[in-house]
Amino acid sequence: MNNFSYTQAGSAKEATGIRKDKPQAAYIAGGTTLLDLMKANLEEHPLLVDINVLPFKGLEQTKDGLRIGALERMSDVGENALVKQQFPAISESLLLAASPQLRNMASIGGNILQRTRCGYFRDAAFPCNKRVPGSGCPAQQGDNHNLAILGVSEACIATSYPGDLSVALAAFDAVLTLENAKGKQRRVPITEFYLLPGKTPHIETVLEPGELIVSILVPAGAYTQRSTYLKVRERSSYAYALTSAAVGLDVQGGSIRSARVALGGVGAQPWRSREAEQILTGAPATEATFRAAAAAALRGAQPREHNRFKVELAQNTLVQALQKVAG
Repeated sequence: MNNFSYTQAGSAKEATGIRKDKPQAAYIAGGTTLLDLMKANLEEHPLLVDINVLPFKGLEQTKDGLRIGALERMSDVGENALVKQQFPAISESLLLAASPQLRNMASIGGNILQRTRCGYFRDAAFPCNKRVPGSGCPAQQGDNHNLAILGVSEACIATSYPGDLSVALAAFDAVLTLENAKGKQRRVPITEFYLLPGKTPHIETVLEPGELIVSILVPAGAYTQRSTYLKVRERSSYAYALTSAAVGLDVQGGSIRSARVALGGVGAQPWRSREAEQILTGAPATEATFRAAAAAALRGAQPREHNRFKVELAQNTLVQALQKVAG
């Protein structure tokens, strides 16, 4: 691990100012992803800026929905009674992630920014367009069993965000509040926050240099209460999703009035499926409807040799999640 310096920022202005002057510096909250990357020499930062004392905490239901401070810990949000009752898919996405020890440390903002678990990205012995633009993507023909099948490109097929929370946030139209070095804030829908790889897979989000995630707002609706997050993985604990589904339904008299669907483990970003939502909305809450929605959600899949199984697995995951929510 390379040597680095450490400082604690007393305000958002101070933190963003440091990053403006020293763009190679990095923010640290829980550090559960950042330190792993630094230990593996995949990221080198001469300075770590501790942001834990910034006023980016809090968890409350407002007239606009659920507001989550970016420095809240994953375990605190996932175990919160309000979140469990009113936004169960968000609670489940957090409590199915990582391990209790990591959830106790990791911040919500850090979780949103965690980087891919593609083995080629994390092994410096291999080329990787995310790590070194233009060097190549060995996953195209190599071990790609756990990589993406939606939104991929010839430059990258990684599941760029490998976690769970942002899949649920994408389903429910969550909006991030970001703050820059001038103290100016902007709001970005999470469905626009992550970028598809295209020819520039090393540019993963719209976050500008030095910007901080301040908070997340999740609009409330009937479908947020009647929601779930289903995760399929290779072992029962501490594993990333092969496939996952965050769904919410507003069902009245056996008919679906509105629906929200997002998939994880299969996309180059948390994958909101408006195609599935369109089929579900106004249709009867039956298995036939759910199967049609699942087929629509995976219609654009581009699997490689080792991850073809994900098409059927993702469809079945979505159907099971819809059946659970429909009751």
